[in-house]
Amino acid sequence: MACPHLAGIAALIKSVHPEWSPAAIKSAIMTTASQVGRNGHAIIDEKELPANVFAIGSGHVNPPKAHEPGLVFDIQLDDYIPYFCGLGYTPKYIQLIVKKKVNCSKTIREAQVNYLSVAVSLKRDSKTYTRTVTNVGVANSTYTIGDISIPPGVSINVEGLYGIQPQPDLCLGQLS
Repeated sequence: MACPHLAGIAALIKSVHPEWSPAAIKSAIMTTASQVGRNGHAIIDEKELPANVFAIGSGHVNPPKAHEPGLVFDIQLDDYIPYFCGLGYTPKYIQLIVKKKVNCSKTIREAQVNYLSVAVSLKRDSKTYTRTVTNVGVANSTYTIGDISIPPGVSINVEGLYGIQPQPDLCLGQLS
């Protein structure tokens, strides 16, 4: 039953924010979800044990919070073109999807798409991934990074646009 509920929540958000892209709506839903149940305890799996991230995904959706998330990870249709090219789709095939001429001179891997979560292989070589958030909340807001848990050997660098006139986008440094 999650799909019909989420579709309804997405439709409600779109009715209030018609300018938001599907990616912004999805981001708002995912980033405002809770990893604990309504009782304040961990979400449990089918074995009645605390569920891991693969079992709960983003967690319990919170429609009122999703309506006003503050920040979203947005992706426009053109942002997917280098990703589709990187997957090996031909320009001709991609053009059927995006309804315009496409050149596959630039390709990116899935971890480079501006999606709010990232799964990377932890090998010895260093990789950098950048995410950009868009402020859809009150202008000149200050946001605090909460609890971040990362495995040993991984570092996160968060950079903001401090001291600059308000910008709609805030570059979130890199994950290496």
